[in-house]
Amino acid sequence: MPRDIPVGNGNILVAFDKSYLLREFYFPFPGEESHTVGAVFHFGIWVDGKFSWIPDGWKIEKDYLDDSLIANVSLINDSLGIKILANDLVDFHENIYLRKIEVENLSNQEKEVRLFFGQDFNIYGTGIGDTAAYKPDVHGLLHYKHDRYFLVNVYANNKFGIDHFATGNKGSESFEGTWKDAEDGILSRNPIAQGSVDSVAGVHFLLKPKINETCYYWISAGKTWDEVKELNEVVKKKTPAVLLKRTFDYWKLWVNKEELNYSPLPEKVTRLYKKSLLICRTQINNAGAIIAGNDSDVIYFNRDTYSYMWPRDGALAAYALDLAGFTEITRKFFEFCSKIITKEGYFLHKYTPRGTLASSWHPWEKANKPQLPIQEDETALVIWALWNHFKLFKDVEFIKALYKPLIIRAADFMMDYRDHKTGLPLLSYDLWEERQGILTFTLSTVYGGLIAAANFAEVFGELNLAEEYREGAASIRQAMDKYLYLEKEKRFARCLYPKDGSYEVDKTIDASLFGIFAFGVYSADDEKVKNTMSQIESALWVKTEVGGIARYENDPYYRAHENYSNPWFVTTLWLAQYYIAISKNEEDLKKAMKILEWTADHAMPSGVLAEQVNPHTHEPLSVSPLTWSHSTYIATVQEYLEKLQSLKICSHCGLTKFRKKGKS
Repeated sequence: MPRDIPVGNGNILVAFDKSYLLREFYFPFPGEESHTVGAVFHFGIWVDGKFSWIPDGWKIEKDYLDDSLIANVSLINDSLGIKILANDLVDFHENIYLRKIEVENLSNQEKEVRLFFGQDFNIYGTGIGDTAAYKPDVHGLLHYKHDRYFLVNVYANNKFGIDHFATGNKGSESFEGTWKDAEDGILSRNPIAQGSVDSVAGVHFLLKPKINETCYYWISAGKTWDEVKELNEVVKKKTPAVLLKRTFDYWKLWVNKEELNYSPLPEKVTRLYKKSLLICRTQINNAGAIIAGNDSDVIYFNRDTYSYMWPRDGALAAYALDLAGFTEITRKFFEFCSKIITKEGYFLHKYTPRGTLASSWHPWEKANKPQLPIQEDETALVIWALWNHFKLFKDVEFIKALYKPLIIRAADFMMDYRDHKTGLPLLSYDLWEERQGILTFTLSTVYGGLIAAANFAEVFGELNLAEEYREGAASIRQAMDKYLYLEKEKRFARCLYPKDGSYEVDKTIDASLFGIFAFGVYSADDEKVKNTMSQIESALWVKTEVGGIARYENDPYYRAHENYSNPWFVTTLWLAQYYIAISKNEEDLKKAMKILEWTADHAMPSGVLAEQVNPHTHEPLSVSPLTWSHSTYIATVQEYLEKLQSLKICSHCGLTKFRKKGKS
């Protein structure tokens, strides 16, 4: 089940499913560690003897407060005569998850109402060895194991503290979970449980006709009891209302800091652009790792998650965030990359949020021969993105610290990791992580990476080295022309597979062929590019009312219909980026805008973008949110505005009639 309305602060990440049930709680990094493993934090209500768990019988609408990382959720139950408005957030400064709940009596009779909040922690990713206990000194519920502590508390009826609670065991036939204890409206007050445990907190109040009451619920996260106890005191001292207000103000300031001129954009495109910035931020930890996605349900598909840092996804996200002006984030990412690159100069498959080597299915040996289990585009794209960063910000001293350990190290590896007879790079796994070969996309990124390294070497005065890297890039392009361009089809092949001293050509039309212009190998106006992109659009546009671009012909991944592959947001936006690159006037840009609007139309109501879209039902598929989807949207909007600015030049004064920042 896709995740929705994520909220976070770079240390904590909380996310919900489509039913507004809390399913993800990560601390101290987004993506690591998961303290729920997708388990449900139940939310229920008892009204005059009738009980209902969310979502049964509820109409639910989920969104964010404008320009913020504060969820805004409406829940209505007509049979109970109750409406709930909820706001969820993680304080921008402290490690506190907070929910404001406003309960309204829609009827003409007084109602007795009881809210129940379930906590199903699996600390460090397992329910074994946990403790749940009521702490009378703070009137709160504490879950802990080793050096992870989570303190639950409430503010209701004008006072702090939990009066109604239960702890207990879960996960067996006789102990389904303590949350079941709430269904009669009365909690047992069992004060402690250990092993595989959960807990429930209750809030009681009387609601007069047509009147609403407000309460607050929060979880403080820390590494010691003293830490979470102190955070609980912060909530009491500052008040929950102040934490909500200051967090709203912070994110409004953050997302609007560049004062972008949004006047040329439709409102829905502007809204999704801002939401994409904010949602991306929830997936980025404060140590610099940009995480691909955090959705525990994907475990049931392939026994692993997307909660890792792929250097490729991170580099492309950094490129987008640099265009948007968020250099504080991207600098941390590049510093993170400098720490994890191998001494030989390449990145491995993927990394944990704290920077250790993550799980992989790329082998170190194949056919009884050792090999490098890498996707070389991941190394190349970090250097390519870093040069784009430097072009924008000219932060010389920042780059100085990265020049030798990251830029030169990676460039030298790319120069060496080649067949010097053909000029082609050696074998690499593809960006889809499905095949190993010599890939057009990978070659395009290596070209871009080497040109970026040459540019760095030149500005740092190493002209001979710059020339060497440029020659290496030129040989890559020559090899692409010779081995990967299909004269008959007038487009590029996806891949070459070495076979018996020659190459087997994979002619599959793949959306990743957009890389031939995206990373500078060819101009977007080159006939080879035009023909390739035209065939991508013709072959991969999904022929249903949903539309969108599939990854490649007959893609089986998460396939939802036997006749159609699924469209991806990333691949569809690549087509928009191509349209932008070839636009000569404002009329030409309309094709790109249609895709930006298509993306907004297929986002969840909250603005969350999944990886894929069901080609028949429009429903999100695979992981959501996917950072790559959101960052590609950010980049495409920025490129659209940049191109528009370049097209609207006054013939008299030579200045643009449209300014990307500020008022036009």
